[in-house]
Amino acid sequence: MRSLFPSRRMSSSPRSRLLLRGGVLAGAVLFLTGFFRPDAAGAAEQEPGRPNVLVIVSDDQGWKDIGYHGSEISTPHLDRLARAGVRLNQYYVYPTCSPTRAGILAGRNPSRYRILGPIGGTSRHHLPTETVTLADTLQSAGYHTALSGKWHLGLRPEVGPKQYGFESTYGYLHGQIDPYTHRYKYGDRTWHRNDKLQDEEGHATDLLTAEAVRVIEQQREQPFFLYVAYSVPHHPLKEPEQWEAPYRGKIEDQWRRLFAASVTHMDDGVGQMVAALERTGQTKNTVIIFTSDNGGQQSWSAPDSMYEGRYEAHTTLGNNLPLKGWKGSVYEGGIRVPAFVTWPGTLQPGELDSPASMLDWYPTVAGFCGVSAGLPEDLEGRDLGPQLRGEAETAETERAFYWHTGRDSALRSGDLKLIVHHARSGKGETVELYDIAHDLKEQHNLAGKQPEDVARLRKLLLAQQEQDQREQAEREARSRKPQP
Repeated sequence: MRSLFPSRRMSSSPRSRLLLRGGVLAGAVLFLTGFFRPDAAGAAEQEPGRPNVLVIVSDDQGWKDIGYHGSEISTPHLDRLARAGVRLNQYYVYPTCSPTRAGILAGRNPSRYRILGPIGGTSRHHLPTETVTLADTLQSAGYHTALSGKWHLGLRPEVGPKQYGFESTYGYLHGQIDPYTHRYKYGDRTWHRNDKLQDEEGHATDLLTAEAVRVIEQQREQPFFLYVAYSVPHHPLKEPEQWEAPYRGKIEDQWRRLFAASVTHMDDGVGQMVAALERTGQTKNTVIIFTSDNGGQQSWSAPDSMYEGRYEAHTTLGNNLPLKGWKGSVYEGGIRVPAFVTWPGTLQPGELDSPASMLDWYPTVAGFCGVSAGLPEDLEGRDLGPQLRGEAETAETERAFYWHTGRDSALRSGDLKLIVHHARSGKGETVELYDIAHDLKEQHNLAGKQPEDVARLRKLLLAQQEQDQREQAEREARSRKPQP
């Protein structure tokens, strides 16, 4: 199918990026817009095929940091949504935050943009402004697009979320903040509304929830795409006593107790959003997607150079068991996280056991919203709709999942997963091969026993790395070309 985006967008105006594509897209928008009618409670109810979309992203929540995975952490609202929806049992993200967020919003491997890890400090790196995001696509189809929470794809207001298809934005631009001062670890201001920096009082979890509830309650005349990216349970952690008190006597370790409190606090925010959907008669017409951005972090040393030395070391944080590895690692514990999707009356409760990826949300959400034409040609995710609806047990063809962090690369094809630890400090690279279906804990390295499989997966990995290099070189060449 020919894309309505024949070239990547070049206009600096968020709205005009897509409108420049011409009348065909405008016709699609008119076809999809539909009508609204009030229900008995007076709330607007959209026509079928035009669901709201609520995407909730937690920060550093590991595999066993959610109630329905047998955690000691209480997450009743998330558990209820998961039971009513489809749980993704082999769902992959990147091992750190910026790449995962790029993958969700752009539907492409983040290494294509040289986003290999967290964008931090004073970096001017950002998601390329010509990227057509999921927010762009839904905005062009008549959706109100809003973000409440962490951006982390550009640290300056001029590359904030309003430049990437979000009509209303609120939260913070950097990757980590003090929950009360909302300052970055080195003191930078980063809290904003509509990409304009501001200072505000309150706990970040409460403020982000309140903004999300506001969008849900006020957005009645058109469907919405609401992206809520919480700051917890990422360090540094500080929680009101009401959230930590229930764990006293239950979790001995004070830092794990604080971690649990932050997750339950966030879970309460999820409950408030669900309640707002119920009050406004939008529950059955809202798709809710939940995912963590990466696996849990083991600990944090709290150096004096960060947050003016106000915090102690957090010695015990996330729990990724039974998976191996932590945040930053390409082992399963760093890249496999809790995730589910709920759409009452449309998706039946169940589990998806085949592998899926953060890249899949873009085409899947577009499909849910009836936007099947005009998607960027270079999307790398797959539409999970048929599998989520139970129309197909597995994807039609086998696919490869790819990670590149700078230090390590990995590729999974079928049940086999190749990990390459790149050469550093004068040492040669090391290679590992695991059969994930039979060795979930990645304890038995098969590289020496199955050299043909290593060679086959290395060939696939090399092709991915070459695509990274090719696209980056093309982007740099375009940036050097004089603009007309």
